[in-house]
Amino acid sequence: MKLCVFVVLLLIHSAAPVLHSLKYFCTASSQVPNFPEFVIVGYVNDVQMVHYDSNTQRTELKQDWMSKVTADDPQYLERETGIFMGAQQVHKADIETAKQRFNQTEGVHINQFMSGCEWDDETGEVKAYRQYGYDGDDFISLDLQSLSYVAAKPQAFITKMKWDNNKAGLALSKNYYTQVCPEWLKKYVTYGQSTLKRTVLPSMSLLQKSPSSPVTCHASGFYPDRIMMFWEKDGEEVHEGVEPGVSLPNHDGTFQRSVHLDLSSVPPADWEKYECVFKISGAQVPPVKLDPKKIRTNWGRVDRGGENASDMTTTSIIIAVAVVALLVLAAIGFVVIYKKKNAKCPPSFERIQRR
Repeated sequence: MKLCVFVVLLLIHSAAPVLHSLKYFCTASSQVPNFPEFVIVGYVNDVQMVHYDSNTQRTELKQDWMSKVTADDPQYLERETGIFMGAQQVHKADIETAKQRFNQTEGVHINQFMSGCEWDDETGEVKAYRQYGYDGDDFISLDLQSLSYVAAKPQAFITKMKWDNNKAGLALSKNYYTQVCPEWLKKYVTYGQSTLKRTVLPSMSLLQKSPSSPVTCHASGFYPDRIMMFWEKDGEEVHEGVEPGVSLPNHDGTFQRSVHLDLSSVPPADWEKYECVFKISGAQVPPVKLDPKKIRTNWGRVDRGGENASDMTTTSIIIAVAVVALLVLAAIGFVVIYKKKNAKCPPSFERIQRR
C-alpha cells in the first residue's frame, strides 16, 4: 500500500501542470531600411517554430520536430504560406489606411499584432488574446468575454464599429480562439514534446560593475522560462532594494534572467545572510550565497575560480545582444482580422480581411 502511494505521488510530481502557449508576432512596416515590409513568426512555448517574410515569401520551419507536422499534413506549408501572402497584401494597404486616419504622409510606420492562446494541461483552461498596435502604441484589441473590440485610440473607432458589426467574423474569431488555436497548440506540443517539455537547469553567476553598483544574480541557459528568481535574507524573500528582471532568449532556445540587489545600506557583515534563489518546476537549483569571493567584476577583482574582467565583459555582451533580440521580438506585429475558409484542416494562423 505504501509503495502504491509513493508511486502515485511520484507520478503527480513528474506530471506537474504546465501552461503551454501558441503565439504569433507580426509586423507590417513602411520605409524601414534593411527590414522586410512584412514578417510573421510563430512560437510554441516561446520557442520559434515558423517564420515568413516578404523578402523570401516562404514559410520556413525553425524546429526539427516541425517536420512531423508536414509529414502528417502535407498541405501545411502551402496553406500557411497562402495565408501569410494574403496577409502581406492586406497589411500593405492597412498602413495606408492608418496613415490617413492619423493624418500622416511619409516616414517610418509600423502596424503591430500579437495573437495566440494558452492552455493549462492540467485544468484544460484556455485563454486567448488578440492585440493590435500602430507605431508602438496600443490601437485596438479583442475582448473575448464580450466578443467585442476595445478601441485604444479615437482613430480605431471606425475599425471597432466595422468589426463589431461583422457578426459572422466575430463568430469565426471565437471559434478560432476557443477551438482551432488550442487544437493546434496541443498538436504542436505533442510533436515537439521532447524539446518543449524538457527542463534545463541554469548556470548561476554573481556580477557587479563597480564596488558601489548593485550585485546582479544572473541565471543563463535554463528552460522553460516560467521560473521564479529572487533574493532572500535569512530565508525570507527581500523586496526592498531589489530590481527583478525579465526572461530574455538565448540563441540556443534557452533563456536568461537577472535580479539585482542594492547593498549600499547593508553592512558587509550581513552579506552572508543573503542568497539568490532560482526555482523551476520539477527540479531543484541550489541557492547562490552572496559571497564576495564569487562575484565577477569588470574592475579588477578575480573570483575564486580564477575568472577575471573578461568574463564580465563577455557576459555583458551576451546580455546586450539578448536585449536587442527582445526588442526585435517586441516590434514584430501587424493588424489582422479573422476570416476563415472551409477546409479539411483549418490553418493554425488566422485568415484576414481589411479593416
